[in-house]
Amino acid sequence: MNNNNNKNDGKEVAAGVAGAGTAAAIGGVAAGTSAAGIASGLATAGGMVGGGMAAGVAVVAAAPLAVAAAVYGLFSLFSDD
Repeated sequence: MNNNNNKNDGKEVAAGVAGAGTAAAIGGVAAGTSAAGIASGLATAGGMVGGGMAAGVAVVAAAPLAVAAAVYGLFSLFSDD
């Protein structure tokens, strides 16, 4: 690790942890669900954006990225850089 540029390490780590935590939570919810339940949930999520199950996959996959981006943005906003 380069010690000359450690100012961004905290917010990058926090964003990574937040994104991974969100992905783990989604995976934990789906762990005990049947295939029909998962398909229904994906179709419902896709229906929110006017699509079906395939759109639902994109919506669910984007959730951890959105959380990570929000955490990174908050760290950037409140940091002393």
